[in-house]
Order: sequence, then structure tokens, then C-alpha cells
Amino acid sequence: MIYHNIEFPLSPEESRAFLGNNDNHLRTLEKLFSCDLVYRNGILRCSLEDEDEQQRFAQALTAIREALEEGRELNESFLKQIVRSVSAETGLNWQKELLSYTAAGKPIYPKTAAQAALCKAIATHRLTFSIGPAGTGKTFLAVVMAVKAFKKGEIDKIVLTRPAVEAGESLGFLPGDLKEKVDPYLMPLYDSLDILIGHEQLLKLQERGAIEVIPLAYMRGRTLNDAFIILDEAQNTTDKQMLMFLTRLGSNARMVVNGDITQIDLKIEKARSGLVLARKKLQGIEEIGFIDFENHDVVRNPLVEKIVEAYTE
Repeated sequence: MIYHNIEFPLSPEESRAFLGNNDNHLRTLEKLFSCDLVYRNGILRCSLEDEDEQQRFAQALTAIREALEEGRELNESFLKQIVRSVSAETGLNWQKELLSYTAAGKPIYPKTAAQAALCKAIATHRLTFSIGPAGTGKTFLAVVMAVKAFKKGEIDKIVLTRPAVEAGESLGFLPGDLKEKVDPYLMPLYDSLDILIGHEQLLKLQERGAIEVIPLAYMRGRTLNDAFIILDEAQNTTDKQMLMFLTRLGSNARMVVNGDITQIDLKIEKARSGLVLARKKLQGIEEIGFIDFENHDVVRNPLVEKIVEAYTE
């Protein structure tokens, strides 16, 4: 086996991040490029012989170095997205775009090209549909863009909502009043807000009405102006509910609709998913953006991608 040497000097901290625990990041790159890799003293020895593959590998290394310099966390999912982007020749600029910061000051970057495309669509459309499997970051990124717009003074209110449709469980058996019954359905939205603005600030903004996290049924009859509205789990709306929601859009307002058409929990046999129907009816309207996520865009534990893939075969 013939090796060629690539100069890849890194600081001790960057080296540890690049290699990963027990060199697992290096092993991931070996699998993705079907080669052998050895890293010692700033030199990466690589067994790739094909010149095109060597060029792809060099492009991937450049992107990895930039990520390390920015202090970004490397993991198997991120490395896969880098290599896929190089293979698809879609460019790697998506991974450089700083979106915002968490409440703790940690920078937020897109983790996939599809995530970057979603953020761009949200920024340039009044209504954006984000459709794809669980674990692709749809909800979190929508909240990121909402909080970003709020902090910049582009909108006065953030409204987050989702239908209270059970995934095999009964809402009626849950204890407490209506809010206590519904809150478990809204936890993904609360979790994202906690990360982005902190729990205490979230409570303050909720108290003054600047942030609302409410069930979809509470949207009827309202017109939302100067607001950023997010509908999560939209696959579980009926066609009438979806129409009701979309017509809440007021002046200087922006909407994001998230959903996964493979996880429809509607119980009524003849009920049509409002998300499926909206896609058919609205696809051709220029002012509306549609972003589709695929199984390979899953950014949770790499095992989640394999599970999603297995269930969609």
C-alpha cells in the first residue's frame, strides 16, 4: 500500500478534536473515503491513490480545519455532511454561516447544507415549509431564526404552536388543567427557547406577551401582525386547521411550518393531513419557500439516521 503525506499542522487541542476519542473521527474518515489514515506530528498519511479522491479529501480537510479554527464540535454526523457536500459538489460555504448564539454564548452554525438552505428560505420568504424526518433540526432552526428576528427588532412577538394530537396516548388521561395537559406537547419548543434565550428570560418574555407557546386551537380568530409564527408537527393538522393557521398571517409577519409526513398521527380515518394538502396546493406560489430534508440530513445521534432509514425502506 502506497501512502502520501499531507501537511496538516494542528494545535494539541485541535489535534484531540480532529482525532476524536480513540481516533474515532479518523476511523470515520477512513470509512467515508475507503482508505487508511495515520496522523502523527502534523502529518496525515493517506493511502488514497486516485487523484480525484485525493482532491475531494483535500477539500474535506480544508472544511474540517476551518471548523476546528472556529471551535466547532466535530462528530460523525458533521463529518458525513462535509464529505457528502464535497461528493455532491454543492460547495461547503453552508458550514461557515454563523446563524446566532445560544444563551450561553455558544455559536450556532448550520450542520447540513439543507439547514443552511432552510435559514436562507426563512430570511427571504414570508411563509416557509420545512418538511422532513425527525432529527434534522427543523424546529430548532425555526426558533433560532425567530429569536434572531426578535432581537434585531424586526418583529415584536414570537408565537409557537402545534396541534395537540397524541402519538398513541390519550390527552384526557393526563393530570391537570388544559395548560398542564398541553404543555408536554410543546416541550420541544420550550427546550429550544431555553437554549437560545435562557429560562429566566423566557419567563419574562412570556409574562409580557412577547413569546407565546400555545396549542393550535388557540389560534382561531386571531390576526398576527409584526410576529414570527412557527407551526410544529404540522403533519398532524387537518386541512381545515392548516387553512385556519395560514390565514392568521398579518402585516410584517413571517411563518414557518415544520412537519414530517412519515409521522402522521391523525386518528380520524378520512382526515387528510393539512401539511400534505398544503404542499400540493401551494407549491407553485413564488412567495412561499419549500425546503425538503432527507434521511441523511439527520443530525442527532448517527444511529437515528439508520433507524429512520430502516423504517422508510
